[in-house]
Amino acid sequence: MGSNTGLSAWHAVVKNKNLEQLNALIADEAVFHSPLVHTPQAGKALTLAYLTAAMHVLANDSFHYVREVSEGNHSVLEFALELDDIAVNGVDMITWNDDGKIIDFKVMIRPYQAIEAVRTRMAAMLEKLK
Repeated sequence: MGSNTGLSAWHAVVKNKNLEQLNALIADEAVFHSPLVHTPQAGKALTLAYLTAAMHVLANDSFHYVREVSEGNHSVLEFALELDDIAVNGVDMITWNDDGKIIDFKVMIRPYQAIEAVRTRMAAMLEKLK
């Protein structure tokens, strides 16, 4: 099972922006690594909060995955989007458990202007979601 099941489910979540499906896709022991926070965010609740905020901030009409590589229970997905006239490029690195649920999610974003734009919006969205 692992990455194939999880990856298909992830693409459905992103396409449909379905928060119930997202919740079901995250394992209780999941850890989220933000490009904006230096410490890992451990647990399903924090991982869900960050991914929900990211969906609101990043998953606009221009968001799309450029390429993906999967091996075993690991997937790397490169994405691109436009945010405030800034071309944002990033990578989602996902580790799945054997049931196809997310146990580790790391995001990297470039260039610096994109990080600043995302940071401002993510902070506001996380506050709003509290």
